[in-house]
Amino acid sequence: MNNKGKTALIFGVRNDSSIAWHVAKKLFDSGCNVAISYVPDTEAEVKALLLANDMGDVLTASVDVRSEQQIQDFVQRAVVQHGKIDHILHGVAFGNHKVMCSTMPGSQEEPPRYIDIPFDDLVDSFNISAYSLLRICRVTEPHLAPAASILTLSYNASQRVFPGYAGMSINKAALENIMIYLAQYFGVSGIRVNAISAGLVMTTSAGGIKGVRQLRKIGKHTAPLGNIKAEDVADAAMYYFSPLSQKVTGNIHYVDGGFNIMGVTMDEPVNA
Repeated sequence: MNNKGKTALIFGVRNDSSIAWHVAKKLFDSGCNVAISYVPDTEAEVKALLLANDMGDVLTASVDVRSEQQIQDFVQRAVVQHGKIDHILHGVAFGNHKVMCSTMPGSQEEPPRYIDIPFDDLVDSFNISAYSLLRICRVTEPHLAPAASILTLSYNASQRVFPGYAGMSINKAALENIMIYLAQYFGVSGIRVNAISAGLVMTTSAGGIKGVRQLRKIGKHTAPLGNIKAEDVADAAMYYFSPLSQKVTGNIHYVDGGFNIMGVTMDEPVNA
């Protein structure tokens, strides 16, 4: 796939387990000019990762997606250096354990009750995990290339109950709704907006979900194709960042080994 001369903004790289990282790497390898945002506590790890992959010249910035000004500064740097924006990946999500109604893996404490989710904590997690897509699109709108592609990352908890994810499921449901309305909004400009609903990948964020390994075990035996890896999501993302998807918008694309179609657990999974 050839993305030479195109520019991508990647929001949400933390380390080499991040789905956003694998998307960024595939785009870079396809010839794309990549600009990557991170949060301050991951700066050293992200920059070391880029150096280790011969990407040391990639534009990077610390961006708090709650700040429109920080997004504007990042976008402006990318536009000055590379020109119009062709691709955007929104891979940002955060909710504390009060929002997730979970405790740290190994903890013997009782998890917070769903009915007790603190309003302010939930609003902050919504701001980061869902509303930030709207904010990023608002800031980048004047700088988007014709036929640009915007992609966000969701999770099946938007539709189903995962007790260890709880309030974050509210954010994913909201994110998917924001995505479809943005798809309609940008349609007149020929810009497409889609989401990938990824299966459970062992990212840093997933590691904070109590019972995550049990969920992976369930996925292994339930999904017809078994569990997925971050690279599988990145492969699907490349379709959305190519002309092959030029008439696809408002879509929620499941990359979860088929987990979302199942109602019962399989006895013999096809693939682990």
